[in-house]
Amino acid sequence: MKETRLSYLANIFLSIIFLVAVIYSQPPISAPANLPALSQNTAELVHFGDLIDVDVVGSFEYDWRGSLNPEGFLDGLDRIEEQIYGLCKSEDELAAVISKQYSVALRDPKVIVKIVDRSNRAVVFLDGAVKFPQRFQIKRPVLLNELLVMSGGITDKTSGEIKIFRPRNLNCESQQGESIGDASQAGQSNGSNVTLIKITDLLSGMQEANPRILSGDIITVVEALPIYLIGGVAVPKQISSRSELTLSRAIASAGGVSKNGLEDKITIFRRDGKERLVIETSLKKIKANQAEDPVLRAQDIIEVGEKGRERRKFPPSVEAPAAGDNFTKLPLRIID
Repeated sequence: MKETRLSYLANIFLSIIFLVAVIYSQPPISAPANLPALSQNTAELVHFGDLIDVDVVGSFEYDWRGSLNPEGFLDGLDRIEEQIYGLCKSEDELAAVISKQYSVALRDPKVIVKIVDRSNRAVVFLDGAVKFPQRFQIKRPVLLNELLVMSGGITDKTSGEIKIFRPRNLNCESQQGESIGDASQAGQSNGSNVTLIKITDLLSGMQEANPRILSGDIITVVEALPIYLIGGVAVPKQISSRSELTLSRAIASAGGVSKNGLEDKITIFRRDGKERLVIETSLKKIKANQAEDPVLRAQDIIEVGEKGRERRKFPPSVEAPAAGDNFTKLPLRIID
């Protein structure tokens, strides 16, 4: 039993080392070669959160400073006949449009537009099964693997998938042809999309599994659903569900059966749709190859019987996982 447990822990440790080695072996700074060629540096375009200054040379009355409204128009520029859409426009493009509208009241107005503050642009959120969930303010091209390394790497709680939610209009790259290259995408009615990436694909070096991350992206390293081990085990605990995780391996990961534990009285409480199943088995018989070693499912509750206690008939209540910290409380890191 001890050798089985050590082998199991060694496999997890080697997998984590291999993941970090593969991530570091890939170029973290340069963007992939197949990224669409952008017509200009999109960081210089107007984004939500930017503070924009409009200066009409020789006039204070028509000067303006402000930002975009939620629809992407200049908010509060009142001395014009029509609203001006500013999202993802360059300073020169906005100056030309404003000059044209001001020309109704002014003779040959010279307009200068400057983005004076870019610090309030949308940030990237990275949370889930990583050591250090963080927020990132991106000022240069960055790939998924680089952010994973900056967050301390992936923990053993991962389910094996990474989810990237890309909201609509929070960056200008997506409006110029940038997209997440993975095939597992789901578009939404509001123009946002969700992409699922397999960690095994990232480990194998697939370029599509290591996309460029854009401002506003929400990256979640999906955590595996839990399995609970209670009763007569050395260390009652919650473990992450894994493919083909058997009962004997799960008990070994909890330190094995305790001194007061009963190997021949093990109960698996399982929810199967609307049904609740109670499966009784014996670790003694499993070791002697007299009974099948059942494969566990996510959210199973395994209770090892204890001396002096009757076998439970109904599933116990378990503590729900603590709610994660609010995104806004995560530490902010600037990537430039």
